[in-house]
Amino acid sequence: MDEKAIDYEAVFQGLPGMVALLTPELVYVDANEDFQRLSGRTRDQLVGRYIFDVFPENPNDSTATGMRDVRASMLRVVATGERDTMALQRYDVEDPLRPGEWEERYWSPINAPVFGPDGKVVLVVHRVEEVTELIRLRGGTGGGSRARVLEAELYTRARELQQVNERLRQAHAREREVALALQEAMLPAHRQVRTRRAAVRYRPAVGALNVCGDWYDLVELVGGNRIGVSVGDVVGHGLAAAGVMGQLRSALTATSRVADGPAQALDVLGRYAHVVDGAESATAVTTFIDLDARTIAYSSAGHPPPALVHPDGRVEFLDRATDPPLDARPDPMPRPEAVTAYTSGATLVLYTDGLVERRHEDIDTGLARLADSLVRHRTDDPEPLADAVLLELLPPGGATDDTALVIVRL
Repeated sequence: MDEKAIDYEAVFQGLPGMVALLTPELVYVDANEDFQRLSGRTRDQLVGRYIFDVFPENPNDSTATGMRDVRASMLRVVATGERDTMALQRYDVEDPLRPGEWEERYWSPINAPVFGPDGKVVLVVHRVEEVTELIRLRGGTGGGSRARVLEAELYTRARELQQVNERLRQAHAREREVALALQEAMLPAHRQVRTRRAAVRYRPAVGALNVCGDWYDLVELVGGNRIGVSVGDVVGHGLAAAGVMGQLRSALTATSRVADGPAQALDVLGRYAHVVDGAESATAVTTFIDLDARTIAYSSAGHPPPALVHPDGRVEFLDRATDPPLDARPDPMPRPEAVTAYTSGATLVLYTDGLVERRHEDIDTGLARLADSLVRHRTDDPEPLADAVLLELLPPGGATDDTALVIVRL
C-alpha cells in the first residue's frame, strides 16, 4: 500500500474541540475551526495578534483573574517545557456583534509545548474546552438548580485534581531519574574480587516509585584469603532510600573489614541503623568467604537466604542464621552466625526480594523458581548466568520492586 502524505493542516482544522497555536510571545499563529466558531472570532481576527488583545479581561468584573491565570500558565510552559493543565477558568468574552457587551463564559484549558530542533519551545498548543453550559444555571430553581451547582462543583474539583496529579507525576519522574543516578553512582561497579569471577546486577522497578532501596557490595577482608559479599534492602523509595542505602552500604563495608565475622558486622550495622533516619526495618545479609578453607560464614538480618549451588546441582539455601531486620529490637542482641563448606566450582548467589517475591504467592514458590533456574544454568559463567536468572524470574513487563543480584563463582 502506497503511503500518502498526511495533510496536517486539514487534520489540525478537523480536530474536535478548540485548539490554537501561539508563539512564545503569546501571539496567535493558527486556530482550528472549532476554536474560531466557539470563540466567535475569525482566523483573520486571530492570527498575528496578541492573545489578550483579542480576548481582553472583562473591565466590568473587578474580581476577574482569567487573563492573569492564562498568561501565567502559558509562560510557565515556555519556561519549563512542560505541559500545564489549568483549573476551571471563568473568562468572559466580548460579544463580537455587540461591542461593550460581555458574555459570562467558563473554560477548561490545557497548554502544552512544541519543541524546535534545538530543544527550545517554539509554539504553545492552547487547547480549550467550553463548559459554560455545564456551569451556567438555567431554567428554574430548587432541586434542578442545586443539581447543576453540585455538578459544576464536582467538575471543578475533578479538573483541579487532574492538574495536581499531573504535577505530581512530573515531580515523581524527576525524582526517580535523580535517585537512579545517585544509586548508580553509589553502588560499586562490576569487578573481580581477588581471583574470583563475579557478576552484579541492579534492576529498578518498572512503572513504579519503589526504586533505589536495594544495594550490594563485594569487599576484600583483612587477614587471610577472604572476601565479603553482601546485599541489603532499605524500606522506602526515591532519593531518601538511596541516601539511606548509601550510608548502610558504606558502614557495612567498613565494619566487615575489621569484624570477627558476619554476625558481628551486622550487629554493629544494626546499632548504626538505629541513629539513621529511614533505616528502620532495613534488611541485609552478609557472607564471609574463606577461599583457602573453602567455607562460607553468614548471617542474615531479616533478608532472603543466599543460595549456594554445588557443582553436582544441589542447591543449599543458607538459612540457619536468620534474625530480625536491622534496628528491629529496642535492645540489640548478638546476631546468629552459621558456617557451611563448599567445593571448587560452586556458585554463591545473593539477591533482594524483588527477584523472588510476588504478590499473592508464597515465598517458597519464588525460592523454588530461583533454585530451578540456577541448577539449569549452573555451568554458565557468572555474567550469562546472571542474565539468565533475571530473564527467567523477573516478569516480562518488569517487577514492581527493584532487584539486586550478586553471583560469585567459587
